[in-house]
Amino acid sequence: MRRCAPTIAASVRVSPGLSSVARHLLGRRSAGFLARSGLVAVLGLMGAGASHTASAQWGGWGNGGMGGMGGGYASTAGQAAAYGISDVIRSEGYANLQNSEAAKNWEDAKTKEIDNRQKWTNTYFDMRRTNKEARQAENGPAVTHDQAIRFAKAAAPPRLTSAQLDPVTGHIEYPLLLTAEDYNAYRSDLDKLFADRASSGGSLQFEEFEKIRGTVSKFIDALKTNVSRYPAGDYGHARTFLDSLANEPRFPAG
Repeated sequence: MRRCAPTIAASVRVSPGLSSVARHLLGRRSAGFLARSGLVAVLGLMGAGASHTASAQWGGWGNGGMGGMGGGYASTAGQAAAYGISDVIRSEGYANLQNSEAAKNWEDAKTKEIDNRQKWTNTYFDMRRTNKEARQAENGPAVTHDQAIRFAKAAAPPRLTSAQLDPVTGHIEYPLLLTAEDYNAYRSDLDKLFADRASSGGSLQFEEFEKIRGTVSKFIDALKTNVSRYPAGDYGHARTFLDSLANEPRFPAG
């Protein structure tokens, strides 16, 4: 077999036994393609076989040569060339098929990844929606605007009567508990503020409004410090009176 190792150029040059089909295909194929496809070795063997007629027929292998062994082997140099080129073309087609299958598998995997991310996102927001609905069911229906107004009015302290707060003079009739000397300073400030309010026809500037509410707040703090000194009923009555007094500036006098 050492005599069968000529280069591709030598093999082609000494291969007069190639068929016209092989010569045509060889003419259309570049040497670079033949080298890449592995056909160089095949053509080398073909050249060596064409130079030695007896070897080309492969009759010395017994049983009519290798062509008679039923293994699909070539019996001539031209047939070997056709087989080799057809194998190269078939290999190219198989490689393209495999590449196509790989591309399809990649696209399928990418599609499944996108589907999984979409399912995860949908599940996340479904869980948030379920949690929100459960909380709303536990808390009951939301309060409407009209209900909020009614609740605020119900929570507001009752307005003072004209006997408790004179709308004409602004005189304040305090509960007995609030007439103690401890609260003289607070009563004096409130008497003046409400007298000024009455003399102005019931109108107030914002500064006067804040002074009334601030004075009443201090009055309540002083009352809290003495809570242990008073009966619960008297303390509650006095505290409600002060809350109503602090709320009066919100309404017109009278």
